[in-house]
Amino acid sequence: MPGKKANITQELPYERFLRFGPENLTEAELLAIIIRTGTKEKNAVQLAEQVLQLAKYPKEGLLGLHDVSLEELESIKGIGRVKAVKLKSIAELSVRMSAASARSGTSFTSSGQVAAYFMEGLRHRDTECVLLASLDAKGQLIREKKLSEGSARMALISPREIFLEALEARAVNILLVHNHPSGDPTPSRSDLELTANVRELGDKMDIPLLDHIVIGDNRYCSFRESAWFEGG
Repeated sequence: MPGKKANITQELPYERFLRFGPENLTEAELLAIIIRTGTKEKNAVQLAEQVLQLAKYPKEGLLGLHDVSLEELESIKGIGRVKAVKLKSIAELSVRMSAASARSGTSFTSSGQVAAYFMEGLRHRDTECVLLASLDAKGQLIREKKLSEGSARMALISPREIFLEALEARAVNILLVHNHPSGDPTPSRSDLELTANVRELGDKMDIPLLDHIVIGDNRYCSFRESAWFEGG
């Protein structure tokens, strides 16, 4: 019967998972297991393929789902609000798992490793987000705190606010990290001014600013590694 045949087709990714393991399934097949059911016109795998087509260059496939909105997902026939939320949840979990994995082996005294740790969480954002990382004496992360989001002016952030948070976290050293939605990590004048002010105050308070890292699209700029952070 046609209905029975459709069910068998929809169960194929699940059966393949059990027989061969998740590493042998395509991205569409993995998503089809989450989507579960298709429509009269398309099975779950075909729906999943349509979902993956929404991903925009250069973040194609599953990575691109993070930038696809609920509305875009719901525009696909067969993807309602519940399935769209599940798919967005998977995208968010993938970013958090990547960050957790990076954190476990990250030396926060290494600019490259710090940039890698924050890259996935910041490079997707459409607005500027400024973070403070408070570190212990061994350079391990104690706490990260969002200082602001949405403003394009770093000058709006007060060094006083930064060090109140650092003192509360009992930080020995601190890092500043923020993103440029344009994708270009070149520091702005506001970035330079804030960094200079925070570094000067940090030296006086004996809570040094180890680095200020600007995240772009798969690129970063480290003040400590550049001429903008003389003596670092």
